[in-house]
Amino acid sequence: MKIAYADCFSGISGDMFLAALVDAGLPLDVLQDGIDKLNLPEKVELRLSETHKGALRAARLEVVVAQSHQHRRLADIVNILSASRLPENVQQTAIRIFSILAQAEARVHGESIEQIHFHEVGALDSIADITGAVFGLEMLGIEQLYASPLPYGSGTVTSEHGILPLPAPATLEVLRLAEAPLTPSPAQVELVTPTGAAILAALAVFERPSLIIKEVGVGAGKRDLPVPNVMRLIVGETPSSETSGMIQIETNIDDMNPQVFGHVMERLFAAGALDVYLAPIYMKKNRPATLLGVIARRQDEAALAELILRETTTLGLRVQPIQRYEAQRDFRLAHTPYGDLKVKLKIINGQVVQSMPEYDDCVRLANENGVSLADVYAAVNKPSKIDATSA
Repeated sequence: MKIAYADCFSGISGDMFLAALVDAGLPLDVLQDGIDKLNLPEKVELRLSETHKGALRAARLEVVVAQSHQHRRLADIVNILSASRLPENVQQTAIRIFSILAQAEARVHGESIEQIHFHEVGALDSIADITGAVFGLEMLGIEQLYASPLPYGSGTVTSEHGILPLPAPATLEVLRLAEAPLTPSPAQVELVTPTGAAILAALAVFERPSLIIKEVGVGAGKRDLPVPNVMRLIVGETPSSETSGMIQIETNIDDMNPQVFGHVMERLFAAGALDVYLAPIYMKKNRPATLLGVIARRQDEAALAELILRETTTLGLRVQPIQRYEAQRDFRLAHTPYGDLKVKLKIINGQVVQSMPEYDDCVRLANENGVSLADVYAAVNKPSKIDATSA
């Protein structure tokens, strides 16, 4: 399984995370394409450069956008994401991150989630940071993100709400919701931004995994600090001995409106399920029913089980540990007369044994060009249409 560990010894922000993703192997043009799919009202441009923080080389990524003071509600951002051309799972995960931020802001300011206006995190660069983080992890094929404890210092920061103590109240509330471990720092500047905190709160497990290192990406922060102001993203694979931390959840349901299953499936994927399946079965007295099954990581068991119990009519679940063998995967860009799209490669013992274009990309190109889905598939399967570089 491909995993990544965010080493945030000097903190984290959205642009630091994006820079680390690119430095770890995500092509800048692929990330830019993902941002462009947001269809934001202003052009957002990503600019990559190399810098040094102390004695360390690092990648610096600037998210350049026209200054805008428009304040957005959660509903506004949900509308932007839902109307984008991004894959459905990327949209839903980004919405989950903004929902965490809205929940934190609502508690801090004593208002409802519907009343909350995002200020800094509602700006276009923050929307690009969060969505780019989700999209970038997807493009790199990262199946699980882990994170180190986060540093917290003291001092104050100036915001749209005036002068606030550090850590910023919304950041602190996001970290409380995630039960994130914190470590003291003598710094009197903002080390963890609300955007960086929310990305980890929604996507990461706060522990150090066992892994075989494949890439290391180093993303630079804006400030110069006594310690190198960088975040390291360590990308690797779980050792073969670590492949048993998987579970299978199943339940039989015979008394629920079948229309609800689609909603439940979306919620389960957004909550971390690796696979969700439905199968027709017969229960006692020959009643037709549906078997709902979920494949997930052990650490997501409690959250997924509670979601199923809340969202369906079932009264109980079966959970058992399983072992899963996986082929390696990678992504490449394929060039067709209809546009570029992503192709997933299946790799065994270092050899590509199968390739398959991403369905959502094929549907998008078919709709954009007014051609059939079969035409797009035929175009992408022609020889010499796939890049040698990772997508």
